[in-house]
Amino acid sequence: MSTTHVIRTPDQRLRIFVSSTLQELAAERRAAQTAIERLHLAPVMFELGARPHPPRELYRAYLQQSDVFLGLYWERYGWVAPEETVSGLEDEYNLCPDDLPRLLYVKSPAAHREPRLSELLDRIRNDDRAAYKYFETPRELARLVESDLAILLAERFDQSRTSPIPVQKGAEAAADPVRLPTPLTGLVGREADVAELTRMLRTGTRLVTLVGPGGIGKSRLAIAAAREAARDYEDGSVFVDLSAVHDPARVPSRIAQALGVRDTGDAPIMENLTTALAGRSILLVLDNFEQVLEAAPALTALLAASPEVAILVTSRALLRVSAEQSYEVGPLADRQAVDLFVERAHAVKPDFEITDDNADAVAGVCDAVDGVPLAIELAAARVRVLPPAELLDRLDRRLSVLIGGSRDLPERQQTIRRTIEWSTQLLDDDQRRLLARLGVFEGGFTLEAAEYIGGADADVLSGLAALVDSSLVGQHGGDDRPRFSMQAIVREYAREQLAASGEQPAVRDAHARYFLELGDAARQDLKGRGQREWMQRLGDERDNLRAAERFLLDGHDWDRAAGLAFSLYLYWWVTGLLGEVRTWMDEALASQDPLAEHTRAIALYFSRTIMFWKDPDGSVAADLTESADLFRRTGDPDGEGLARISLALALLAGEKPDTDRAREVMETALELFRSVSSVWGESMALVLLGRVALRQGRLDEAQDHFAASLALTQRAGDRVGERIASYHRGWTELMRGDITAARADFALSVTVSAAVGHVEGIAYGLEGMVAVAALSGDVERAGRLAGAARALRERSGLHNGPTFTFHQRYLDDLLAGPDGAAVTAATAAGRELTVEQAVAEALAEGRGEPEEPRDEPG
Repeated sequence: MSTTHVIRTPDQRLRIFVSSTLQELAAERRAAQTAIERLHLAPVMFELGARPHPPRELYRAYLQQSDVFLGLYWERYGWVAPEETVSGLEDEYNLCPDDLPRLLYVKSPAAHREPRLSELLDRIRNDDRAAYKYFETPRELARLVESDLAILLAERFDQSRTSPIPVQKGAEAAADPVRLPTPLTGLVGREADVAELTRMLRTGTRLVTLVGPGGIGKSRLAIAAAREAARDYEDGSVFVDLSAVHDPARVPSRIAQALGVRDTGDAPIMENLTTALAGRSILLVLDNFEQVLEAAPALTALLAASPEVAILVTSRALLRVSAEQSYEVGPLADRQAVDLFVERAHAVKPDFEITDDNADAVAGVCDAVDGVPLAIELAAARVRVLPPAELLDRLDRRLSVLIGGSRDLPERQQTIRRTIEWSTQLLDDDQRRLLARLGVFEGGFTLEAAEYIGGADADVLSGLAALVDSSLVGQHGGDDRPRFSMQAIVREYAREQLAASGEQPAVRDAHARYFLELGDAARQDLKGRGQREWMQRLGDERDNLRAAERFLLDGHDWDRAAGLAFSLYLYWWVTGLLGEVRTWMDEALASQDPLAEHTRAIALYFSRTIMFWKDPDGSVAADLTESADLFRRTGDPDGEGLARISLALALLAGEKPDTDRAREVMETALELFRSVSSVWGESMALVLLGRVALRQGRLDEAQDHFAASLALTQRAGDRVGERIASYHRGWTELMRGDITAARADFALSVTVSAAVGHVEGIAYGLEGMVAVAALSGDVERAGRLAGAARALRERSGLHNGPTFTFHQRYLDDLLAGPDGAAVTAATAAGRELTVEQAVAEALAEGRGEPEEPRDEPG
């Protein structure tokens, strides 16, 4: 009779099995181990101690007992033991149980990857059970691992509930800054430039401007230098793309957006930005600054207020502000230019090589375009159909006669523009027309959008393929919706051609109509099971939505401008852009133009709703009342109900809450939402009625309202609504004395908020957990969570927290008690937690015995 020999892992916490080769990824394994342990999880790694078992038996047993498979890969396939057909690395992946989540990280670049590892990675990439990401440094890996494991913690909590609602894969960490993009191709011939820029930053230079003409490679160089220097900054580096920003006043908002700071509109964005950067060590990369040079003083103001912040700027012109150090980006040297040509030629003709027959022609092409990288790329894209000698002949003849833009442009700027024009001369008329029309997009576009503005009779798919082949348009991978983009200078050229054609007004109107229709399509799905998908899709189109709105506002097309804003209300709110929408609607109200009643209702709503929590003279409530009346007169019960929600919030938020009127307002709103079968509106109205009952001390009634709202949101698949309802029910249960139920509801609120990237929801959930920890006697945990929540609010620009949370009273009691010093220290430590760490802390089991909660809400 045989017995099963169980090999136990080191402890019984959530176990993360780490698979990799040992020597080549030693630093990365240490980084992964640190990230895992920071989340209070158990890494399962063979170097953590000798085991008296054969290796294959050991890792098979460990895999069976693990909760997550984490694979690290680079260049080595690993040793294949005698009588085995695969290495231990591949065997571990093969033996991974089907139901085990798989997080896989591949280090790049990898110039010498072994063929068998390439085969394994190709198989893994096609495995829909695995999440697959690239990284470059141990620090970047640690951030990815910590973020992804925190999301998995949230998923596991979610799936443990009686009626689980699946968290969609690939959820972004909330408030995650925009890290450095990973270029699709390598940087060629800039090693000395990277070294010099890194030296400048490391020796105390805090504002470096990379100057040079369009297409010279400033952006790629800045990214490479920032990646090298980022390890010297505790908070890493953040990339700020300004290519779609044309108004200098919007630069602080774009920086805030990249940092994850919300523009809530209730405080100046520069104030929020300064607060968010206070005490942080971070490198900002601001790309394409030449079109917003008037915003340069804002950069010096940020640097003055944030002594550990440094900025790399790319621009065609100097900023000319104090502390600026310029770095001129020049053309590639002869050998480097040829290397770049060959690399880009391989993309269209994999068998292309330099030979004795073509070497002079390739060098001549590089010389003809003055060694400008983008011009080299455009020329190299043609070797699929033209041999280098013919390419040189055509290029030389064309560049000698073409006039690319203004004659007062710098010589190399004229070179790149002439090269773009030469490239377009090789297209047919329809393809050139399509390129001009595509210039209307900001921040990229989909095939569907291109077909919409391309014209009903145009063969957009074939034309777009030709533009991609010519390197005038880039294609980026996606799931089922690939995106396309242009480099800034190509887009600038396309727009000039569009303006010259006389089609610009019609094409911009078509662009606006497309996004108006997109907003209409998203409006209902944003409130249900399509919520996450639409949030991601609209996030990709954020710059296009802004451009469409700007076109409508500039044309005083107030009706359509208000319609686009209102259809995407939930998106603007969750992503922290209500402040920007408010400025749009303020333009309409300040225009002195006669506004349609429905348009005025929308404009008043957006202009006042974000101010509901500070209404000393009652003007906010008065304007929201007018907005609700206008919605009613124009037959929009859904809009009226939404205005009434904000009105009720204003009535509850003052020093002397008018609970009776707020109840009356919300009872009417509830009837309105039910009359049009708006489940989302009904669930929100129930939450507000619950808040009124909570204010009036009727806990049972409040509990019923919150429970009913939660049930509605869960049936509808509305994750944002679920977050709101579960958070409020948590406070009611806390006040009723059920600490365990309150903990579960606050955990649900944190879980859902992390899954949909709702920063405000995470902050509220953390604050609820502060009260749970305080009442459970876990004073240090209460302090850590309070510090994390406060830091998250400061760094995200969220100011209205006191209106909706009651945790401060519990924290004050702890601070005034014998453990005050420990709480203060824990609060300071909590401020240093990342969002992912704070989420993991909130979802971990607490300690201590619960105390009696307070009866009255704050």
